[in-house]
Amino acid sequence: MGFNSHANLFFVLFMLCFYVLDVVATDTITPSESIKDPETIISKDGNFTLGFFIPPNSTNTYVGIWWKSQSTVVWVANRNQPLNDSSGVVSFSEDGNLLVLNGDQVLWSSTIVSNTSSITCARLSDEGKLEITETTVGNSLWDSFQEPSDTLLPQMKISSNRTGRGVRLTSWMNPSNPSVGNFSLGVVERGKIVEVFIWNETRPYWRSGPWSVGVFTGVEHMASAYLNSFSVVDGEVSYNPSASEFGIYVLNSQGQFEEKYWDDEKKELELTWTSKQSDCDVYGVCGSFAICDGHNQGTNGSPICSCLEGFEPNNKEEWDAQNWTGGCFRSTPLQCERVKDENTTTDTNVDQFLELQMVKVPDFSEWSSAEPETCRSQCLENCSCVAYSHDDGIGCMFWNDNLLDIQQLSSRGLNLYVRVDSSELEHGMLRLLKHF
Repeated sequence: MGFNSHANLFFVLFMLCFYVLDVVATDTITPSESIKDPETIISKDGNFTLGFFIPPNSTNTYVGIWWKSQSTVVWVANRNQPLNDSSGVVSFSEDGNLLVLNGDQVLWSSTIVSNTSSITCARLSDEGKLEITETTVGNSLWDSFQEPSDTLLPQMKISSNRTGRGVRLTSWMNPSNPSVGNFSLGVVERGKIVEVFIWNETRPYWRSGPWSVGVFTGVEHMASAYLNSFSVVDGEVSYNPSASEFGIYVLNSQGQFEEKYWDDEKKELELTWTSKQSDCDVYGVCGSFAICDGHNQGTNGSPICSCLEGFEPNNKEEWDAQNWTGGCFRSTPLQCERVKDENTTTDTNVDQFLELQMVKVPDFSEWSSAEPETCRSQCLENCSCVAYSHDDGIGCMFWNDNLLDIQQLSSRGLNLYVRVDSSELEHGMLRLLKHF
């Protein structure tokens, strides 16, 4: 073999090694590197990509992370400041933050608070997390799971504001515009009671019901294999599905929380559950002291809302027109209220409790550690207490105000005991209100 042949072989081997090293490093951006449209970095398993994309029916360009294809964008950096051409650059600043630049204009920056003299790098993990670390000791300085967009990925957490900074999902404005939309999803923690809420701007739009022993008690089909992938610890809701399945949750631009799982035969993400199963899933649709039964929807024109027994519509005309948001009022005062008004201690006919089975219990519950019988007696002894519920996984819950957002379920749910005057029950005995 001649000199030229050896030289050519050496050159080919050198370039091949360089190429292999380059491929190995394609999940990382270092301070000496940048990516420009249409360049990308790819997670080691090849499933996630960070790069530039244009949403459908749009001319704007964004930097984001997608799974498999650009049709499944799971995180967006410059949501509110798009590029209008292909001149964007992703690179590091001198203080160690990752930037999206349009020339000298910063369109987006990671939020590393303190300046660091250490060298940082950004890596796209196999979980779809973009993480900035110090290269010397490997400390994590920032990651995209702490500032999510509209998608909950496996291993992600959403959390309450207990530590001063909650983690929420925020919807896109619409399918063509990933800027922050009207809806957000997060965790509300009241004592031992943990719930997931969706808000329309600042107004509650959907509520999961309290967490108990592996399920959100107000979610109708929480027992499905996919929905059982959640856990709650210290006010943080974690999503940890089986490693053999890939599923995500997306808060869409209409405020629906959608579950999507990968169908290997169809080679696509399939919609398997959504938070809105009926109009009853809209927060407070029936107003206070009323119950919503979505199983009536579309059945012989039956209304989905009904006042609790012992209560009447606040506005009969609106109620008959199926505008139920005004809610209901108590038709017979409680015995404890009459005793108080009459300044007497007569207690011959104590208040009773109406039992509602398998319901999403109302919002604004308070908590105590009382056992079931003590829970009941504590409520009965307090005239302000209008209802109570007890669950082994939660404890004693009680309500001192309007009962809002009660929903009848066909599975799961809790039993709710609503305080009523004994005259509202036949012969002072409890009647069971059942909706099936």
